[in-house]
Order: sequence, then structure tokens, then C-alpha cells
Amino acid sequence: MKATIERATLLKGLSHVQSVVERRNTIPILSNVLIEATAEGRLKLMATDLDLQINESIAAAVDQPGATTVSAHTLFDIARKLPEGAQVSLTAADGRMAIVAGRARFSLGTLPRDDFPVIAEGELPTRFELPAETLKQIIDKTRFAISTEETRYYLNGIFLHLADGMLKAAATDGHRLARVTVAKPEGLDAMPDVIVPRKCIAELRKLLDEVDGSVGVSLSATKIRFDLGPAVLTSKLIDGTFPDYTRVIPTGNDKILKIDPKSFMQGVDRVSTIATEKTRAVKMALDRDRITLSVTSPENGTAAEEVPGDYAAAPFEIGFNSRYLMDILGQIGTDVVEIHLADAAAPTLIREGDDAAALYVLMPMRV
Repeated sequence: MKATIERATLLKGLSHVQSVVERRNTIPILSNVLIEATAEGRLKLMATDLDLQINESIAAAVDQPGATTVSAHTLFDIARKLPEGAQVSLTAADGRMAIVAGRARFSLGTLPRDDFPVIAEGELPTRFELPAETLKQIIDKTRFAISTEETRYYLNGIFLHLADGMLKAAATDGHRLARVTVAKPEGLDAMPDVIVPRKCIAELRKLLDEVDGSVGVSLSATKIRFDLGPAVLTSKLIDGTFPDYTRVIPTGNDKILKIDPKSFMQGVDRVSTIATEKTRAVKMALDRDRITLSVTSPENGTAAEEVPGDYAAAPFEIGFNSRYLMDILGQIGTDVVEIHLADAAAPTLIREGDDAAALYVLMPMRV
């Protein structure tokens, strides 16, 4: 195999694929990127961790088609440190890859391409397109609520499903819930309920920043594929049943607080400065058009701040995990957020308005 490629093009392609590769691998070839030079003048890059796979195709001057695998992180680091504008020559033969750019020369060990594992996609019967902006919105407004608890593996992703004639995405860690509703894509009449894993979501979000227009989505009950132009991301889905989250969305919360999310978030941030890592609890005392935020920490002391808000129901007190509350407030894009409360022990509903695409549910804490 022999090919020449512009350094910036190589670096961009490698930056996409190398982040899928785990730093520590018991199987040596999983540390590698598969590089295939084709007669059509393309360099195909591929990396996998056996659950997630990324393919990228970039333009190159190919003198001799062929394929090999080489350490993904090492090649990426080399490309990163090469001078801007350099032409990089890649030559693979006899178990080595020679990388030459200007006066710099490297020789890396390779492993045969035939040993490289490929995720078998099988049939992906459900196909639709989503605007890249819609997909970004779905991810940004839900992924902070994805659970990181390995024991409840079925919560380690975003749940995509059709309901009420709409496409819905939900994530929860048991303490908070985020859900986004978007219009059902054209041609999508039926699809299985799927849970897209956290790592796939993270890689997809990075790639979306470079996509204009639409993303092709193909899926079955076990796999999902995102077609992002030059890059294709394929992932196994989480094999589990997502809980019926609709049961925890409160419908009868009659105490409504309307407040500016920015100043509210800043107030919560200030008083929680003295909260301990363990509790992170902030208390909200609600009175007519006056909300008092307070934190009491046995080690650090106390903090309190009044924030203005529109509230006309009966006075009461409720506590929240300050970080969870700030995570939700950080997603609000309007000047006013509606917080629907019931009592100090009941789930609280947070949303931008009645017809907003996103809604959030936060469980209170004892304070």
C-alpha cells in the first residue's frame, strides 16, 4: 500500500476514528485503525471497540492500493505534530508502515487487515432522515440525564421510540428525567424501541458539529447506523427494556413558579459553593413572588440568597440536588422557565412552556 495525503485531511479523519479506540485493550488489534487505500483515490479509515464502529473516507493520492492496520493513537499523535500543510506519505510493506513528511520519518509496526474485526450490521429495516440540528437538540437536551451506573445498564443510553405520532427521546438516572419530542420523520411509520448507548451518543455529537443538512439513520432491534456524509457510525444497541418513564411525569402539580432560568441558576450556583460534595443539597423556600435559596453545611457554614420569581400558591419548602437542578436549568433556552411543584416529596416538572419540545422531571431531596 502506498498513498500520499495532505496533513490536515489525514488529521481530521484520524481525529474522528481514534476517539472510538479504547486506550487500554486486551486485544492488540483493537488499538489499531484499519487503513485501506483504494484505486478510486480514497483512504478509508476504520476503528472499533467491538460495540461501536466508525468508518471515514477521505481523499488521497493512491499509488498502490492495499490495506493494513496501525496504532490509532500513535498515528494520530504523529499527524498532530507534523508541520501544517505537509504532504504525508504512507507506505505499508512487510509488517511495517513508513510515514514520511518533509524531513520527518517514522516506522510503525502493523497487524494484518484480515485480523481486524468488523461489526456485522445485518438487516437494518427501519430507515429515516433527521436534520443534524434536530439530532443535536435531542442529544444536548437529554444526555446529561443518562445514568452512569453499570448495574442499571438499560439506563446507560438515550431511549428512542415512537409515541402519540411523534419521535421521543428520553434519558434518566432515577433522580432526574429528560425528554424531547420532535416531529416524526417522513416515511417512518414503525420502528422498534431502542436504547442508544452513551459512548455512541458522545461520538455522534462530536461528528454532528461538522454536518450540514440531514443525517441518515438506519436501525434494527440490535444495531443502529448514522450516515454523516464521509463518516458512518455503527453501534450495537443496549439489550434491555427501558422503564415506563411516563409514570413519573407528574400531571397534577398545581404550584407553579415562573422564573428567569439564568438568574435562578446563578443563585443556585452561588449558594451551593459551600455545599459538601456528598449532599449538594439546596433548599428552596417559596413565598409569594419570593424564593429564598439556602444551603446549610456542618463543615462550611450557611449561605442564603433571595431570587425574584412569579409565584402565587401556598408557601412551602423543598430541597434539590443543586448540580441536577443546574444541569436542567442550563438546557433552558427561553427567558422564563416553568417549575410545576406539588409538595416536598413529589417529583417536580420543569419546562419552558406548554408546547416546548423538552420537559424535565427532578426528584426532590430531604433537606
